[in-house]
Amino acid sequence: MSVEHASMRIIDGYARGDTDLAADEMWALEAHLEACGLCRDRLSAAVTAEAPAVASLVDTVWSGLEPQLATAVPMPPRRRWSARLSAWMTPTMVPWLAMAVGVTLIALLLDVVGSGSGSGDVSLVLLLAPVLPVLGVAASWSRGLDPAYELTASVPRAGLYLVLRRTASVLAVVVPALLVGGYVTGVTAAQWLLPCLAFTSTTLALGGVVGVTRAAVALVAVWAAVVVAPTLAASRTTFALQTDGLPVWELILALGIGVLIARRGAYSVLGAHQ
Repeated sequence: MSVEHASMRIIDGYARGDTDLAADEMWALEAHLEACGLCRDRLSAAVTAEAPAVASLVDTVWSGLEPQLATAVPMPPRRRWSARLSAWMTPTMVPWLAMAVGVTLIALLLDVVGSGSGSGDVSLVLLLAPVLPVLGVAASWSRGLDPAYELTASVPRAGLYLVLRRTASVLAVVVPALLVGGYVTGVTAAQWLLPCLAFTSTTLALGGVVGVTRAAVALVAVWAAVVVAPTLAASRTTFALQTDGLPVWELILALGIGVLIARRGAYSVLGAHQ
């Protein structure tokens, strides 16, 4: 496929039903056809020219369906708020978002009573803030957790557009909970917000290479081994969680966003949806 339009080779092969077309090529073509009227017209002409039997079959099916469609009872309109909500999140995300909020509240409770890590020097809210959104994003795009995953990944709109929407819905739930926790424990917003956004952007950037779920699991494991374990062992806040380390998080956030923008087309292939 070219930068602007699909090549005639792919369109003609798609119209004929060629088996030598790669799955990623077919998937990317379907994603492109959703937004490109010109290529849809080219595909329609290709079906007529390359696969007249298919065109005849479609006409036959439509001629049989039209009388039934004219007498069919229309479905009741969906509630506007429900339709909008379903475009941003799925039912399988709800328990994971509730768990993220619950973990935040438990960490806040442990911080308040002074038993979070054996001393009052380390805030559990601060320790968990960077990885909670990452876990939510991974859960919203997991093959094993979403029963409708195959259906979602096969639709043309299942690219970066959908990933960003689900990420935004996760942040919209988790960030307010962390904001409350940070305010109660006295942790400045920048201390937890910058690592939180940096981890999320890095997950999405790496997700275009190895898949969102794999990237999230890898980053959470690195965070637990490099930051959480040493912090709890020493019972003191490490450099990564101090205000002096904020410029490093700003750099990681900028790099993650830059890579995501530069490789935004990576989510148009099936490998990113793992």
